[in-house]
Amino acid sequence: MHPRPVDEDFRLSLWRRVREYAVPPTTIETATARRRSGDWAGACAAARVDVDLRLRDLTRTHGAGLTARVRADLRHLAPDLLRWHMPRCAPDGLLRPGLTVPLARYTVDEPDGPCPVYLVVRTPPAWAAGGQRMSLALWDGDRLREGYRGHPRPRPGRRFRFDLHRHLWDARRAHELRHRSGADGPDPRDAVPFGQLPPGHPYAVDRWADEARILLRDAGRTGGSVVVRLGARRRLVLDLSGDGGRPVAEPTGPAAFRTTPLLPDASTHVVPDLALLRAGAIDAGRLHPLVASALAPGHPVTPQPSPAPGNGRPHTVLCQGVPHRVALVDGVLVPLDHAPDEIRREETLAELTGTPLPCLQFVDRAHRRPDCLTGVRERLDHGDVDGALAVVENLLGPDACLRDGPLKDALEEAASRRLAHGLHRAGLRGPADHWILPAPARRRDHRTHPRHAAFR
Repeated sequence: MHPRPVDEDFRLSLWRRVREYAVPPTTIETATARRRSGDWAGACAAARVDVDLRLRDLTRTHGAGLTARVRADLRHLAPDLLRWHMPRCAPDGLLRPGLTVPLARYTVDEPDGPCPVYLVVRTPPAWAAGGQRMSLALWDGDRLREGYRGHPRPRPGRRFRFDLHRHLWDARRAHELRHRSGADGPDPRDAVPFGQLPPGHPYAVDRWADEARILLRDAGRTGGSVVVRLGARRRLVLDLSGDGGRPVAEPTGPAAFRTTPLLPDASTHVVPDLALLRAGAIDAGRLHPLVASALAPGHPVTPQPSPAPGNGRPHTVLCQGVPHRVALVDGVLVPLDHAPDEIRREETLAELTGTPLPCLQFVDRAHRRPDCLTGVRERLDHGDVDGALAVVENLLGPDACLRDGPLKDALEEAASRRLAHGLHRAGLRGPADHWILPAPARRRDHRTHPRHAAFR
């Protein structure tokens, strides 16, 4: 076994946090129940996926046959599984912004020849990523462009594509994840066939050849070369036309990258869940049920929800050398072992810059900077507003009035980010409204020569 480098430890820690907060168990349960009942639109709503397509328009432009195929795929779309596998970026593990990921490709006959139509999922640009929402749309390059306004990359990309990996979003084919991820094979870090890769790398080198053949067959070819992207400035050309079909990898330049088929990232890297299981960093019960049934068959597939802090039980505080209780009463967090007159007196003392009793200090700290603040922020960053509010209400009560502090600031910031996303969806606001300001008026006597300019 190769020792795991620091970068690999960071990657595992990142994906463990993503699996804990990005797709909460309540989202999985609600979306699964609605999908099984045939309500694919309701499942998308539960998984925070906006629907920017109209099947009636598709029937009018491309016929009922294509509409039936798209509707069949939508009925088996697991939007929670799609969110689970969507590309993410460091350091927070949030959805990679500004993507158009093709989920399925259809070919229809037009008078001018075959026309490809894509079912795509889009992520908003970074400035409008509040709430971590996604959107479903159709793309044919001409007419079906619902939801593309203001999107930086409206066309389907070739680096991030799921049309060759339907097991990442289609509930009918989720069981293929075990074979496509190489879970039955050895750890690819133990045997590196290409000298250009460092020990402990995160790449699924044992699957490259098979995945490259799938890519070439989709392009209508039986052999040839594909480009493997290893980083921002590292590329390899994988040649499958050698003797016996053995792949040969060699460095490549920008020209080959533009003209040669690109192996998607879903085929290049080891599946994060498989890496977590192999490292013992996560239990199979914490995975998505469809993922757990594929990678860990026989294990209970019902995810266990994370216990929320507080759980309504009284908190014990050492107050004046005596253990006191602080608990929820009528929806508000209050000290139980102090009389109302004493509490009012201590609150008045605190307003006059005095030091209140430890029980009141505990209540004030819970309102401003509770111990669960990190978990609340993580949930808000990943768009789980209901989960964040549930944690806060479980600690402070549903009728609590938040005081000024980091907790209130985090909730207000999350609300502002969601408002920005809503304006983006409506096409009413762009990134220029956020940080580009008009230039100040220049005075008549202002000198523009560099010698007379002041450093700023």
